[in-house]
Amino acid sequence: MSRKDTLRVAIAQIDCELGNLETNFQKHLDYIQQARKEGVDVLLFPELSLTGYAIGPQTVDMSLDRNDPHLLELARAAGPMWTLVGFMEEGVAAQFHNSQVALRSGNVAFIHRKLNLATYGRLEEGKHFAEGRYYESFQLDDPRWNAGTLICSDAWNPALVHLAAVHGTTLLLLPIASTNSAVDGDFFNPHGWAVTSEFYAMIYGFPVCMANHASGVSGLDFWGGSRILNPYGTVVAEAGEKEELVAADILYEDVKRARYRLPTIRDSNLDMVLRELQRLSRRIGIPEVSRELPE
Repeated sequence: MSRKDTLRVAIAQIDCELGNLETNFQKHLDYIQQARKEGVDVLLFPELSLTGYAIGPQTVDMSLDRNDPHLLELARAAGPMWTLVGFMEEGVAAQFHNSQVALRSGNVAFIHRKLNLATYGRLEEGKHFAEGRYYESFQLDDPRWNAGTLICSDAWNPALVHLAAVHGTTLLLLPIASTNSAVDGDFFNPHGWAVTSEFYAMIYGFPVCMANHASGVSGLDFWGGSRILNPYGTVVAEAGEKEELVAADILYEDVKRARYRLPTIRDSNLDMVLRELQRLSRRIGIPEVSRELPE
């Protein structure tokens, strides 16, 4: 069994041009090359990094299937480095998803489809994408490192982060597309993401990599601020507003000690949570979910 106590993780905070696949593709190749030179084990790009955050009727034309030559070329360029890229996915039965794909050694290793489509404030994802149906994670070379991906507003449903944690996630990868003006009212997104990422890392004892878009040519008011946090909720690397590669080492020893001292997952009491959800479902008239679910 391969053991890797320390992982070098990095975030490619890039300025994604709306709808310009070829320009964004070349930028991905450049950052992959840079990250490999720096000995990175896991490289994370922002939400919808290949297309830019261009949500609208153009979804049909910009969507790629999982075997698209652009994705396979990025997978070859990644070599042994786990590389996570955001794209609009044409899935089964002509359904379109906001997806993050893990690429490595010429292959598509894993895909997460956004579960909680943002349909609030200025956001209209539910009009254009089908939601994902399941949460899954994937193991890195050392199976103690179990990587889970949630995309942007997935993390604004705390139940999904809790689900990721009790699934055994030990590294949370969080690609986002956050602008200053996405949510109405007095909400301030940079502050909201700072609080959210620090809380989740600390309460569940896993490192968090949060990758946002850089501010630039997209016409949207992205604020950058990508960050890497250790399992105590402390920021160990953080980007500014513009394009850059930020990297840090994370230690499995820290995960063990954080979870021993603050045993949120140990004490999660899944039996009680499941019982209460079932009781609530009966009370409000939701049909019981079949137990014949994929393992």
